[in-house]
Amino acid sequence: MAGTGGTFLRRFLPSIFGCLFLIYIAEYIPTASAEGQCIWYGVCSKKSESKQKNCAYNGPPKPIRDVRAMEILEKYCPDIAAEGVSCCDLDQLENFSKGVTVPLSMLARCPSCIDNFLKHLCGMTCGPRQSDYLQPNSTEPYNGNQTRILELNYHLGATYMNTTFNSCKSVQMPSTNQLALDIMCGQAAYLCNAQRWFSYMGNVNLGPVPFQINYISGDEPNNAFTPYNPPTRSCKVGLPGQPGCSCLDCEDACPAPAPSPPPPRPFSFHGADGYAVVMAIVFVIFTTLFLSGVYCCNAQENVVGVASENNQEMATNPPPVGWAGDQADNTEEATFFEKLGAETESKLEDFFQWWGTAMASRPWVVLFLGICFVTSLGVGVKFMIMTTNPVELWASPTSRSRLEREYFDSHFEPFYRTEMLIISSKGLPNLEYTMDDGTVWELGPVFNRTFLHDVLDLQNRIQALVGNSTSTAGETNNTRIEDICFAPLSSPFIGPVTSKQCAVQSVWGWWQNDPDRVTDDEYYLEEVISCSQNPYGCLSVWGGPVLPAVALGGFLAPGESLSKASRFHRANALIITILVNNNHDKEKLKPALEWEEAFIKFMKNYTENEMPEYMDIAYTSERSIEDELDRGSKSDVLTILVSYFIMFAYIAISLGRFTTCSRLLIDSKVTLGLGGVLIVLASVLCSMGIFGYIGVPATLIIMEVIPFLVLAVGVDNIFILVQTAQRDPRRPDETIEQHIGRTLGQVGPSMFLTSVSESVCFLLGALSDMPAVRAFALYAGAALLVDFLLQVTCFVALFALDTRRQINNRYDVFCCVSGSKVSDARETGDGALFNLFRYVYVPFLMKREVRASVMIIFFAWLCSSVAVAPHIDIGLDQELSMPQDSYQLKYFQHLNRYLNIGPPVYFVVSSDRDSLDYSDRDVQNMVCGTRFCRNDSVAMQLYSAYRNPNVSYIGQPPNAWLDDFFDWAEADNCCKKFPSNDSFCPNSNSVPPCEECNITLTGAEKRPNAVDFNRYVPYFLQDNPSSNSDGCVKAGHAAYGHAVNFKKANGTQKLVGATYYQGYHSVLKTSHDYYSALRAARSISADISETFNRNLQASGKNVTVNVFPYSIFYVFYEQYLTMWPDTLKSMGISVLSIFFVTFILMGFDLFSALVVVITITMIVVNLGGLMYWWGISLNAVSLVNLVMAVGIAVEFCSHLVHSFSVSGGSSRVARASHALYTMGSSVLSGITLTKFGGIVVLAAANSQIFQVFYFRMYLGIVVLGAAHGLIFLPVMLSYIGITRRRGRWRVGGSHTYGSLDSTPVEPQASSSGLDLTNEM
Repeated sequence: MAGTGGTFLRRFLPSIFGCLFLIYIAEYIPTASAEGQCIWYGVCSKKSESKQKNCAYNGPPKPIRDVRAMEILEKYCPDIAAEGVSCCDLDQLENFSKGVTVPLSMLARCPSCIDNFLKHLCGMTCGPRQSDYLQPNSTEPYNGNQTRILELNYHLGATYMNTTFNSCKSVQMPSTNQLALDIMCGQAAYLCNAQRWFSYMGNVNLGPVPFQINYISGDEPNNAFTPYNPPTRSCKVGLPGQPGCSCLDCEDACPAPAPSPPPPRPFSFHGADGYAVVMAIVFVIFTTLFLSGVYCCNAQENVVGVASENNQEMATNPPPVGWAGDQADNTEEATFFEKLGAETESKLEDFFQWWGTAMASRPWVVLFLGICFVTSLGVGVKFMIMTTNPVELWASPTSRSRLEREYFDSHFEPFYRTEMLIISSKGLPNLEYTMDDGTVWELGPVFNRTFLHDVLDLQNRIQALVGNSTSTAGETNNTRIEDICFAPLSSPFIGPVTSKQCAVQSVWGWWQNDPDRVTDDEYYLEEVISCSQNPYGCLSVWGGPVLPAVALGGFLAPGESLSKASRFHRANALIITILVNNNHDKEKLKPALEWEEAFIKFMKNYTENEMPEYMDIAYTSERSIEDELDRGSKSDVLTILVSYFIMFAYIAISLGRFTTCSRLLIDSKVTLGLGGVLIVLASVLCSMGIFGYIGVPATLIIMEVIPFLVLAVGVDNIFILVQTAQRDPRRPDETIEQHIGRTLGQVGPSMFLTSVSESVCFLLGALSDMPAVRAFALYAGAALLVDFLLQVTCFVALFALDTRRQINNRYDVFCCVSGSKVSDARETGDGALFNLFRYVYVPFLMKREVRASVMIIFFAWLCSSVAVAPHIDIGLDQELSMPQDSYQLKYFQHLNRYLNIGPPVYFVVSSDRDSLDYSDRDVQNMVCGTRFCRNDSVAMQLYSAYRNPNVSYIGQPPNAWLDDFFDWAEADNCCKKFPSNDSFCPNSNSVPPCEECNITLTGAEKRPNAVDFNRYVPYFLQDNPSSNSDGCVKAGHAAYGHAVNFKKANGTQKLVGATYYQGYHSVLKTSHDYYSALRAARSISADISETFNRNLQASGKNVTVNVFPYSIFYVFYEQYLTMWPDTLKSMGISVLSIFFVTFILMGFDLFSALVVVITITMIVVNLGGLMYWWGISLNAVSLVNLVMAVGIAVEFCSHLVHSFSVSGGSSRVARASHALYTMGSSVLSGITLTKFGGIVVLAAANSQIFQVFYFRMYLGIVVLGAAHGLIFLPVMLSYIGITRRRGRWRVGGSHTYGSLDSTPVEPQASSSGLDLTNEM
């Protein structure tokens, strides 16, 4: 885990600088007469003393005669070694060499910084003219005849101090994602300056520092002292023969960052929305041309001078009902397609008439066979697989995010599980604390002492939780936190994991979980300030830092970005994060799931019964989302059932036609209606069974949406079939079977058209890559096909049985009971809704002014929807997916309010067959970020991206294990092995003793050769940072233990394969933030891959590298990168499929197909406008609804268009009128009113996703479909019409049938009283 490389720092941080002061002491105050003298020589302390002090000495420097002393001086202080004399002996130099190990290892990435840094240490330790700039202030006797120093003034040149500070201030510690000065300055590096840094190094309170060192800055002589001002160099200037420090460690070496690209400018026109302007222009042009055609081209009052293809005029004010058309037939010869279309229509009508008669003749046989059919398919339900995993729902198995996730999980450890609490205060005031220097700090209310103690008590109780389960053998298994937690500093060499080693990010880690350190004296508030500025000075009990951005929340002002200068102390929320190990094997995950279950149960009880009134807590576990989604679906079962019950009841009641009260129970069709509903449910069951056999997983969307869809289509067909039979009663010479066959012959082609169109639409929708959309499309397509088959078989059989029951005067439902026979029963008539349409609504709608207004209004509606559609939000707010009473909903709300850091992001470097050789020096330079590395290396490009967070969305630079490995290999005290077998030994191990590895360093870079590289990288990744004062701080286990995947060569040797570089995204709150971060990370990775491969080719290496980003949320948000193209693709496929099916089944009628497609497109576009105005975002759920909307829109359009195409009439207006009142009333009473009643109930659903994406969108689908199908479509047909097929019509009774009869048939009067002319 990044950030744990500072493990050693809490116990021995002061010793980093203790070495600076082990060698200073003198017995006198130098004067002008003592210039050029030493102030100390030798050590005046026992070996057992932790604070070693030097012996005072007033005399000239002494020659360097000891060989070992000369070696140390030549290594660290070559300028003094060259003079041959010094003011230090071997003991001083040994202490010096030991003490500088840690600080030099922290600064090792920049040799120019180290060279500058060492010069003031060398001048103070061994400089031959110490008396010129060192002034002992206080001494004490030692051993009776010697003196040692207690306080020292060091006159140091301001130029030197500033240059040294500037050369070191940017040096990185990749393992901790910190700067070296974050640790070495005692406070955050951004607050540090030269004087603060040196003053901190002279602080006597830093443990091993032997006495106070007062650094006096200045370049001019002061009181006869001349400041020590050795020569320095900029960090971008290297040592002789070496390059300067890299950009990562030297800001001066960085090229000027490329200017941020300007944000994408919205399409605008003189400050106004461009889409709105364009659509306004289009609307004005269309309206002008349309009104000109309607009112100017023909001055006649009632006739619009827009001729049809057969020179028929469009009557704008139709004559009263009962008019007769006097226009003569056109005698032109029919074209091939007209004949083919008429033949197709005639064959379909004849087939369905025969089919209906056959089904009605043997109803019980048909029902038996239907039950067998449904049962055989329904059995497949037991094989059905239900998918609830969000990843499997919304990410295609072949999508890039899924493939990259699987690669990451298989090559590295899966992303750990997270348990989190966000604890905020209620009603507590801010705190004030006055520092020793008089500075007043205002701290957030969550640092109240009582509040903190309550949080610690809660934390301890959580860590003591036990998850219980029973094994198959009946044994009880107890799971504790230490059994499942992520413990980055655990090791086989230190025994089993304990709860104290679990990585828990909590502010109490700053006080080692010790309640006695937070007391009434309020000193703990000063620790809050210091620890939040430098968390590596306040290591937690588990050995790692508690990062303030992770453990604190709510400290950022609106619009403020996270930085090291953020006011962490102003936090108003505490965040406790417990990391739990993850695993691919679900069986191995059971202990974690059990503990999480116990955690959720405990937190529910605590928040409901024990939580203090001044505290508010939001919590979550890794399993919470799936648990709550499942609970939310179950909680809305009652709402859904009520919705369906209302629709079922409406269907059962409204199918009947009632004449007298005495025949109420006879003429009702409750049984028939329930039979139709059962057929709908049976079709859904069959669909699930079919794909259960095949093995296509189902989703909750299928269970919730498809019954609604199939019911919409099925109910429409049921109403059309039954009401057509009611309006056209049985003729005297017809049997019941013939009557039903004739009825099915009239409406069967229309039912067949809509069902096939919708099925093909959905089945082609299965081409979508999104699993949830694909599964929905497959299940819906199959369900609609089965529903149509059952309707033209089983429902027709049920209709025949119900008709016989009604004729025999038997009661509905109680069919064994007969009513009183009435010989002169009244005719049922056409029905109130039919007459309302025929005598009121249709004449009003077909007025010239009304029709013109409708066209203008609907076109304005369309233009406004097109204008706002591009502004529909993309994404799915996490809060909407949760039930309103869910604790997870509260967590999402608190997360958006308080969380101030983004999720981790991993940049994975992979190669074909893992053939990239990391031991090759050229390859290393293409990857690393330290000296000698290429300026376009992986690490350098990632760092450059981090410097522009507004574009890259990278909040912390990715750490580079390779850089730390180089430093680890070069350090003398890091790599160790057991002498007996040369196996790895921890650097801190003392029993049994280990020996150094003696890694061979080659080249100017001083890097391991190829053999040692491959051998010792595994050692580096097993080695924990040491807690000893002379320990190894660069060990990589804590930070990089999982960052490298090894491949085996020659059976046993491990070679570096895939690897990753971990950073953090900036704060992400909205869906737009999340998918923008994904897009930016992919752009960065693509640039790195392209550069890497180009450099490999230039160096003659036949290897292809792929760099890709991975974060836990990518798999969920990838869909939004292509949401618009995916939506348009799905809509396009659906609409085109409907066009071709309509074109074929309507007898190759191009106009009919175009009219249907135009109307459906308008419905979908206006639904998009509704989404914008009603706040419905575009995502996978709404995409499913849009696909469904296309299918349901067919029901509102195709029946009417088909009816228009076969209607007789003297003009387009007459035919549109006839189609509207014959089919429109059935569409309104069927799909519209049925769905409307059921939809309204969904507004009361507990789940917000039901309220937004089902109630709002379903309501929009029904209202928009009805408006376009019953208002706009008839008006459009009255204007543009559909070409009449020549010689096509024959008239029978009150209905027309397609034929190619050459001789017109004299029309008969219809039973409804409307004369229809056989018109071509």
